[in-house]
Amino acid sequence: MTVSTSALLLGLLSQGAIAQEQEEDDTAQMEKVLVVGSQIAGAKVSGALPVSVVSPDEIEATGAVSADELFRTVPSAGDITFNGTYLGGGNSNAARGDVSTVSLRGLAQGNTLVLINGRRSVVHPTSQTDNQTPVFGYNINAIPVQGLARVEVLKDGAAALYGSDAVAGVVNNVLRSDFEGLDINLQYGLAEGTNLTEFTADMLYGTDFANGKGNISIYLGGTTRDSLLRSDQDYTNLADMRPLTDGTNWAGVAWDNRSTWTTPWGQFTPIDTSIGTISADGAAFTDAAGTFHVQPEGFGEGCPYDVGDGICYGAGSIYTSAYRDMRNDQMATFDTLTMLPAVDRINMFSFANYDVSDSLRLYGEVGYYTATSEAVIGSSGSLGSGPIYIAPDAYWNPLGPVGSPNRIDGLSSNVPDDGVGLVINAYAALDAGTRTVTVDNDQTRLLFGAKGDAFGWDWDSAVLYNEANVKDSADGYDSRLFQQAINRTDSTAYNPFCGGNPATPSVGGPDCNSQETIDSFRITQVRENKTTLALADFKVSKSDLFSIWAGDVGVAGGVEFRRETYHDDRDPHQDGSLPYYDQITGDLVSESSLMGHSPSPDVKGSRNVSSAYFEVAVPLVSPEMNIPFVQALDLQAAARYEDYSDVGSVSKPKIAASWDVIDGLRFRGSWSEGFKAPNLEVVNTPLLERVNSYPDYIQCEAALSQGRITDFSQCATLGVTVASLRSGNSELEPEESESSSYGVVFEPQFIPEKFGALTLTADVWSIEQKNPIGLLNDSVALSYDYLLRLQGSSNPNVIRADPTPQQIADFAGTGLEPVGDVVNVIARFTNLSALKVEGIDYGAYWDVPVGPGELSVNLNATYLDTYYQSPTAEAAALLAGLDDGTVNPYVTVTGGGSLIQEDGRPEWKYSMSMSYDIDNWKFGAFSQYTSEVYQTSVSSSTYGPWPIEDHMTWNFYGQYTVENDSWTDGTAIRLGVRNAFNEDPPLADTYGYLSSLYQPLPRYWYVNVKKSF
Repeated sequence: MTVSTSALLLGLLSQGAIAQEQEEDDTAQMEKVLVVGSQIAGAKVSGALPVSVVSPDEIEATGAVSADELFRTVPSAGDITFNGTYLGGGNSNAARGDVSTVSLRGLAQGNTLVLINGRRSVVHPTSQTDNQTPVFGYNINAIPVQGLARVEVLKDGAAALYGSDAVAGVVNNVLRSDFEGLDINLQYGLAEGTNLTEFTADMLYGTDFANGKGNISIYLGGTTRDSLLRSDQDYTNLADMRPLTDGTNWAGVAWDNRSTWTTPWGQFTPIDTSIGTISADGAAFTDAAGTFHVQPEGFGEGCPYDVGDGICYGAGSIYTSAYRDMRNDQMATFDTLTMLPAVDRINMFSFANYDVSDSLRLYGEVGYYTATSEAVIGSSGSLGSGPIYIAPDAYWNPLGPVGSPNRIDGLSSNVPDDGVGLVINAYAALDAGTRTVTVDNDQTRLLFGAKGDAFGWDWDSAVLYNEANVKDSADGYDSRLFQQAINRTDSTAYNPFCGGNPATPSVGGPDCNSQETIDSFRITQVRENKTTLALADFKVSKSDLFSIWAGDVGVAGGVEFRRETYHDDRDPHQDGSLPYYDQITGDLVSESSLMGHSPSPDVKGSRNVSSAYFEVAVPLVSPEMNIPFVQALDLQAAARYEDYSDVGSVSKPKIAASWDVIDGLRFRGSWSEGFKAPNLEVVNTPLLERVNSYPDYIQCEAALSQGRITDFSQCATLGVTVASLRSGNSELEPEESESSSYGVVFEPQFIPEKFGALTLTADVWSIEQKNPIGLLNDSVALSYDYLLRLQGSSNPNVIRADPTPQQIADFAGTGLEPVGDVVNVIARFTNLSALKVEGIDYGAYWDVPVGPGELSVNLNATYLDTYYQSPTAEAAALLAGLDDGTVNPYVTVTGGGSLIQEDGRPEWKYSMSMSYDIDNWKFGAFSQYTSEVYQTSVSSSTYGPWPIEDHMTWNFYGQYTVENDSWTDGTAIRLGVRNAFNEDPPLADTYGYLSSLYQPLPRYWYVNVKKSF
């Protein structure tokens, strides 16, 4: 086999480096540096763009092991809604596992384009939701932190150069390549006082071949991390968080996350609610609809029917504050619940390049990532959209037929002799124990390309295939098998009527069912997702097409074709393959037989995208022209056209300029239009059901009018089950945007050399998305129904059941039309009102000699000035109702108005890194600050939403590099600590902290050993 053939095969395995300077003149032409933000190699226009580069020293200062930890330190990055702490309460409806994304400017995921070595990466196969709309992101955990040469962050709209998704900017991850030698890196870390330990090992090997004409470099790294348990820290281990807010103005407002839906104290209603009130020996133990519940003695309005052993049946709903302490505390019930999953992760990247001639280089890239995460979550409850029906002759039915061993004695005459069928309103099989969630992720990336120069032009062409797969497996319960277990007619039947532990009503579950019975309805649910990206491109550039009075005019152009596919294969229990039919009547109850999960159909889609771009860089003034206060003036213009096989075509321009006033003072600015194509899920999804909990304010209004409550915070219907019916839309248009930025770069030349080199930057930026894709929020739809019913009409998109006798009584004398429970909210993905985001980026970079060493300080900060979502017509009507007093002030209107600090989006974020090198020693520090935000789900009618305080952390490290004549020469040993002052994240409801902004990690110690050969 010839050398050239060998190199060609190696080129199929890996990609050569982004251009680096070479000593040989004959290869210098091919090695012009490409900077993110321009496709013209070596173009001076890069100075017009707000690009920040995260260097290896800065990466090391963060102490980050994963890319999730690294990108949380970037101030311009917004909230991270895709993150490993999301476990979904057991459902696999959103991305979980070893996943994290980056989103500049706080825009929804998918508005920041992530590149690897200058080319696209495939999106993560599982979506997350933003405003109830599925969005996709790039899983940055597939990028090896230790394998990075640098990270280039373009904080500017760049759709004209890079296409869809580059609305907020571009993150280009440049991996180490074209390497000679062997680097080995080992690191061990632990989170103080917790279960979490972490070990990372990686190596980079590279060698030249063919007398230096070729190089192959291979990176291989692995990480294993134990889980962080909810019980490891007090603030994550409380379901009832009310004690943490004692003494504040928000004491008693929310904070109790013990769930009615996961309680062993079941609530039951006759299938035929016309049966009315049921009594035993003349004492009524149900309400007018026949509803009753199991409870310990001493709760609510007493015990009209005593079951024995401290347990009785009580009338009506348990969804009131009187029964609060019957809500289950899963953290106290199960001490092994996971906060951050255990992870085993492997990253491999291989690069190769071979210079066939002075003007032709072949290169290739192979990347592989795989990760398995494991978490433990609590028990699941029954779901309103898939209720469990109990047969009249079920063994444990207390309203069973005459002669049944468990029929209550002395039942009223309205209970027939053949018994009464029941529906479970609320119950959790806590005796089934915890559930395990295992998520397997993998990505494969293959690239082969060639580049060179011909006729004075630089050219580059490559083909890329990138594939991502996710397999999400979790323990679950089959509704059909659960119903069968309950409806057995012998003592092996599952008993949902025995309640929990009367001594500790919110802790523990029933102990009256055998493990064999429990195992009969346990299953493993599996969801498998896959996305692919196939891409081919051809690019040319010439930095000196021709010369004008100020210098060379540069141009670049290219074409790209890509094919994107998406496949979501749901578990048969959830996709309609195994629907849940009521075994009593044979009627269809739900398309999903996975208890606690809404029906979710399989979704499949694909698209072809063809695009072309053109860029020109024009120098208008050069230093040689000696124009006062205009040392240099450079202009960049670009445009891109993309044609989609499913949503049409779009073309967008960009203009950028830089003006050097004097040596060391530069002004820069840009304007561009951008676009983001609708993702394949929102285009191709058939009818989809999602069940969540929202407030039904019209019932609160009736309770207030009747004097049953004194304010809305006491309302029993602040969390009712709502089944939202959502559907895709093939008529969606791409989201369009307009971006602008202008700023200054100041490098003072008057500072004496002994005071070092200082660079200061400031950039004002603005992004307006004109038609973002989303849904009318279910909460807004229900609130709008409340407003319309106050005015005598209703929202046609809110479908309700007929009111029960009890609900009719609840509205008596209020002047309001009685309403039944919410059955569905109808929604369709659509283009919504405009979103505007504005802010300022600041940067300061200082390198200065201090004594015998060198000090380097980098500071980056982002101020968010505007985040305004133009309200929909429905939200605008609600806001007007709040202003004129029609709508109760407790009502919160989401999705419209200023959203700064609302559940994230802090005004200020900054990071600072410092390092000091002296002889064999190196010391570093890293600080990160996030300003205050508010949590709207915890709101006081007097004091507003709960303030989540500002937060600052510090990291430190010290490193010593061995110098001797032994094998240890060049070994670097580092001892570091993250969150050195052990600062807990600021308190927030639900999880104890806000996971989109913070991580629940205490002080974290690590030791690192690095050796180069």
